[in-house]
Amino acid sequence: MPQQPVIAGLLLAAGAGRRYGRPKALVELAGEPLVRRGIRLLRDGGCAPVHVVLGAGADEVPELPGAVPVRHDGWPEGLGSSLRRGLASLPVQAPAAVVILVDQPLISPVAVHRVRRAHAAGAAVAVATYAGRPGHPVLLGRATWPLLDGYAVGDRGARGLLRARPDLVVEVPCDDAGSPVDVDTPADLPRM
Repeated sequence: MPQQPVIAGLLLAAGAGRRYGRPKALVELAGEPLVRRGIRLLRDGGCAPVHVVLGAGADEVPELPGAVPVRHDGWPEGLGSSLRRGLASLPVQAPAAVVILVDQPLISPVAVHRVRRAHAAGAAVAVATYAGRPGHPVLLGRATWPLLDGYAVGDRGARGLLRARPDLVVEVPCDDAGSPVDVDTPADLPRM
């Protein structure tokens, strides 16, 4: 099997977690903070380097071995600004980035590998799908990053770009590679 190019990983973990009652980056699942779990997911999926966008609660986040913390004081502007800030922080030689959210801890490294393979096969954007619906991880080729300026605003990430430019998108079925379920409230955690 040919070697896949090294692709950066980007974990978005800047939000305040208003519905949860605290930043989700600090929430623990099975004794592990979700932020560390996300880093491990990206690294196990073959991403390097891994950057983590932090905002609310950044000073309380534990050390992040194997990752580069990216402080984003503009996090209240929403997910879009965190995505743009994270992509801007990546090294210029990174040809693409795999993006995940801190509040989806049940995604598998297999899904990360699959979107990376789609990129290696020529996809500008590769999106994991679950039951036919787009989810995470999302791989964004570097050439698409400037396009996000018009779409990644407020609480919108790359979804608007994916809808507006389906010609760029390759869907990657990942039904057997974890779950995209979100941790939105403390009641969600015991179900995991």
